[in-house]
Amino acid sequence: MKPGIHPDYEKVVFHDTAADTYFLVGSTIKTERTIDYQGRTYPYVAIDVSSASHPFYTGKQRVAQSDGRIAKFNKRFGKLGSK
Repeated sequence: MKPGIHPDYEKVVFHDTAADTYFLVGSTIKTERTIDYQGRTYPYVAIDVSSASHPFYTGKQRVAQSDGRIAKFNKRFGKLGSK
């Protein structure tokens, strides 16, 4: 590796504000904020969505709009094709 061109890699605390969950992860992100976490001081980054709050990972899928174009078409013409 060439010296002086790579960003510093350090442990950072990411806070998922939607689920109020903290993650300690290695990252190159730069932030001025710090937090005391598990007895040590780490850089702190607040995030909106993570695996703790995203519907795909939590299994709490939101129901999409069911009356889309295809649903309206099937409602109007679905019985015509079943003879």
